[in-house]
Amino acid sequence: MKWKMLIIWMALLAIGVLSGKYLFKSEVKSAPPPPVKLYEVQGRGAPGLSGTDTSLAGFKGNIIEVRDGDEIQEAVKRAEPGDLIRVYPGNYKETVYMDKDDISFQGIIIEGNWPTLDGEKELNDAFLYSGNGIVIENFKIINYKGNGIMGQAGNNFVIRNNWVVDAGVYGIFPEFGKNGLIEHNVLSGIEDAAIYVGMCDNIDVLHNETYESVAGIEIENSRHCLVENNYTHDNTGGLLVFITPGLPIKTCFDIIIRNNFVVNNNHENFGAPGSIVAGIPKGTGILIMAADDVTLEGNTITGNNNAGITITDLTLVTNLATDPESEPNPDRLVILDNFMSNNGKDPGGELKALMLTQMETQGPDIIAIGGGGGSCILDKDKYRTFGLGDFGQCQMRTSIAVQSFMLAEPVEPRDITIQEKGKLTFYGVCSGCHAYEIRMIGPPTRDLQAIYNNNPQGIVDYITNPVHRRENYPEMPPQDYLSEETRMAVAEYMLTVEK
Repeated sequence: MKWKMLIIWMALLAIGVLSGKYLFKSEVKSAPPPPVKLYEVQGRGAPGLSGTDTSLAGFKGNIIEVRDGDEIQEAVKRAEPGDLIRVYPGNYKETVYMDKDDISFQGIIIEGNWPTLDGEKELNDAFLYSGNGIVIENFKIINYKGNGIMGQAGNNFVIRNNWVVDAGVYGIFPEFGKNGLIEHNVLSGIEDAAIYVGMCDNIDVLHNETYESVAGIEIENSRHCLVENNYTHDNTGGLLVFITPGLPIKTCFDIIIRNNFVVNNNHENFGAPGSIVAGIPKGTGILIMAADDVTLEGNTITGNNNAGITITDLTLVTNLATDPESEPNPDRLVILDNFMSNNGKDPGGELKALMLTQMETQGPDIIAIGGGGGSCILDKDKYRTFGLGDFGQCQMRTSIAVQSFMLAEPVEPRDITIQEKGKLTFYGVCSGCHAYEIRMIGPPTRDLQAIYNNNPQGIVDYITNPVHRRENYPEMPPQDYLSEETRMAVAEYMLTVEK
């Protein structure tokens, strides 16, 4: 009997050691997403997963194959709604631009070889889509200057099982989209946010890994989002939910952050000067800034040297707190049962000074700064906290009733005029670098309006072939992937936009 118990205890010890090694050791580098056996095939008619499975009832499109030496964009030109573009292993140096609906991109992984989009630090973006019903899966994306996968006003999207490394400012960036799924992606080396959900509704972000980026996952000015079972580690900040003032959508609410691993997010901040994330202190586990109705449950939050959870109003980024239509306080937050340990070992800046006023040198598990009301915490005594005096005792114990925020049926495609497309492109592409009257990555929009007054063609010429003129701003990548009509529409909107 004793030897049986000894074997059981040795097995449990081995499991614990392996779990600690792979979940909490920052030196461990992650492998790419495991290839799916269904895709390790040759030839036409290979089965796939739900969403691109050509054997499923309802698939009536054609399969367009792309092999090493071909161009994916040429396949896009031939594709019709409902078609599947199947891309085989090889190196593809291009930007894939998709403005058609219901097109699926399926990479084929054969014996560990991926279809790889390589920008060689010359191209701005890998995938850009404005169509609806887009699926992008099983691609390796490396060495771009702007974005790995960016969506502009496309609904009903699926982005899954992609491996994104050093892809510029954003790794996966849907904006103005509704009813989308981002799952099973691995991203690293991103200068702003590895996964960035901007001004979207009804989005699930599931089972992703993000590391060695400035921000692991960001939910910005979005509503009805579930962020669950992600592993975000060794970033500057692990998981951010916030409002950016000055955008056309003014709110961020109804967000569930559940069962994520937020571990050792102590990377030096290498965000572009002037960007929001450039002000995020290293050692930030989860940051909630001005967002409402956010629920945190079942998360493992460990080893974040500044603080485990930071809750703040817009005064954290004082130069952005200028939009009177953006309510600046985080309200009605719900903090349920989370596992937190070893946070706050080395607080920096303002938090360090604040802790010293309390005769403390260690930062808290949870800190709340600034305004906000109506929030609650399930068991406050479990954690080291600061500033939670107004938090009540939560009556609810779990959010498990919400399994997904995606909708049961696809939503209608967005039908937009060229003028509306100019506006959406401005907020989807331009506003990330050009705020109205404050410095971000690029000059303020107000300054550009003065330079190009009544000259939209001048803006079109510049964004098509930019020249680096200002030493105190980084070089702007060309936006020549946009159609001529779209470039003119965004230039005209830029000259008329107001604060």
